[in-house]
Amino acid sequence: MAGIIKNVFAREVIDRKGFPTVEVDVILDDGRLGRAAAPGGTSRGEHEAKDLRDGDKTYFEGMGVNKAISNVNTEIAEQLKGKDAADQEEIDRSLVELDGTEDKSRLGSNAIVATSLANAKAAANSLGVQLFEHLGGGKEIPLAFIYVLFAGPAYVGIKGTPDFQEFALLPFFAGSYKEGYIATLSMYDKLCRIVSKRMGLGIPNIKEMNVINTAKFDSNDEVLDILTELIESEGYVPRKDIGIYLDIAASHFYKDGKYHLKADNLVLSRDEMIDKLEKMCAKYPIVSMEDCLFENDWEGWKILTDRLGNKVQLVGDDLFVTNPKRLSRGIELGVANAIVIKPNQIGTLTETIETVRTAKTAGYGTVISPRSGEIWDPYIVHLCVGQSLEQGKLVGAYSGGETDLNELTRIEDSLGDEAIYRGKDILSKFL
Repeated sequence: MAGIIKNVFAREVIDRKGFPTVEVDVILDDGRLGRAAAPGGTSRGEHEAKDLRDGDKTYFEGMGVNKAISNVNTEIAEQLKGKDAADQEEIDRSLVELDGTEDKSRLGSNAIVATSLANAKAAANSLGVQLFEHLGGGKEIPLAFIYVLFAGPAYVGIKGTPDFQEFALLPFFAGSYKEGYIATLSMYDKLCRIVSKRMGLGIPNIKEMNVINTAKFDSNDEVLDILTELIESEGYVPRKDIGIYLDIAASHFYKDGKYHLKADNLVLSRDEMIDKLEKMCAKYPIVSMEDCLFENDWEGWKILTDRLGNKVQLVGDDLFVTNPKRLSRGIELGVANAIVIKPNQIGTLTETIETVRTAKTAGYGTVISPRSGEIWDPYIVHLCVGQSLEQGKLVGAYSGGETDLNELTRIEDSLGDEAIYRGKDILSKFL
């Protein structure tokens, strides 16, 4: 049995994008502490649980979180005091019932998710186990996934940059996550040199400057041409050895029933957008695509899945928002075949794990992801391993400071011979 919750306390901290967020401490009667901050994301789906912001435009453009902090320090603290921290389901059930809304908007999803995560950490510390052991006890290291370029209107929005939000490489040939990461660095270095030349910069350390995320191309396809050529330049066979993962983030360039691809100078109907995606997948080694169409277009997603679902992993992020009800609807309709997992989209760890179980039962792939604005926290890696999620959008080709890769390496070392790395077998049906 873990310790009993003695106190719950929240404070304001600043996330990686320079905005306030809620950080919560859960303190147990045995002196153990769990601390977590609510993740914040730039690209957010319409149906996600709602953060509570103050709305005072004179303070961080209305993004203050004092109301959410007050809710933690009063209602939530009183509700949780005296409860067994090891009973995560009871803790999360209490939080959901206390809030009383479908979207966590009364207390704030930011208040609730930070408390849920902090409690799990406190319980793991009290029980003397690693967090991944407490969050399911899985032993599987996810497939290597390496970001090489960010773009899109939500992230960058500069004229001439690609419309698609994320470009990543999946090194299927690798025998470990770290091996795959190291092998992709030379391709990333070449991409940096290409971008530097195009922009007339000639800066040796361009990869350290985020300039690559403002790189301009003549079309969306040109980025895919360059990535495919880079894969081949290293002696690898596209799709067989290395595949491409795209986050299309289509809802961000969908307007008035049309898809506005500024990089291609195109305005496409739904059917035309599906045709374009199908042609892209036939031409390039795209193994996985996320948020391919508008998040509320269930009919369009069904058409897309019928046409591409046996050839490509089709991942719902804004479509499903880690919500078991929306995922169940998608499963019933035969929409997509994988889901992104982000705890703050639904609000608690228990609901997150329920969504994971629903996905796995239906044979859907699971891809865990941090939020772009969150303070780095190893919980996301531990949840990925603990729940055997198999795929994680965790590592960029260049990451300063502490990284998810380092935490994966530590977990792998702690598991020793028990660690599992399946690599390309996870997506073998699409190769």
